[in-house]
Amino acid sequence: MYDVLMGGEERALRDEVRRFVKEEVPPELIKEMDMGQVEYPREFVKRLGEQGLLGVRFPKEFGGRGLPWTAEIWALEEMGVLGTSLSCAFAMPSIVGEALVRFGTPQQKERYLKPMLAGELVAAEALTEPRGGSDFFGATTTARMEGNHYLLNGQKRFIVGAQGADFFFVYARTNPDASGQRALSAFIIERGMGVEVKKVYGLMGTRGEEQGGLSSIM
Repeated sequence: MYDVLMGGEERALRDEVRRFVKEEVPPELIKEMDMGQVEYPREFVKRLGEQGLLGVRFPKEFGGRGLPWTAEIWALEEMGVLGTSLSCAFAMPSIVGEALVRFGTPQQKERYLKPMLAGELVAAEALTEPRGGSDFFGATTTARMEGNHYLLNGQKRFIVGAQGADFFFVYARTNPDASGQRALSAFIIERGMGVEVKKVYGLMGTRGEEQGGLSSIM
């Protein structure tokens, strides 16, 4: 039934990912992650980038393959046999990349999007907060303009891949008087920009891509 729903490119990608999972991901990696010996599977992400398997739905000019959403879903299904942690590592460039492709400046695409899809940079999305959960519009992290830069203040938690991230995609409230999406802005914050990964959550089923909490965001 699945084959009937697939186009030729989608079927080829599915088969490519299936081969990658079977032949290029050592079982030892999954065991080491489950035992807490690996904080983040950076070599796995790097290999995905080298194979052109990250963000396959994005334009080729940025390192994607220009395939439809459905192709990436088929690929994610195949990647899922490796477990939640490695599947999240595969999917995160697509999550962060969506905003960069749609709204990023040319400079941001060069500095962050292309290296991320090449597996050279690791990104993490910082949405969930201690009090509001994964609620975009309930965010209490604030961003205030000071001179020619923003000062961010707040906390985030349950950030998938926080230990390995080179940069974070952070949501913060910039207009406290507005409602809904008009109240929020998204920021790209590199790890060294006053960000502290303060706490790591070792959750069952996602070991080896530990979930962190960010504090002292500036």
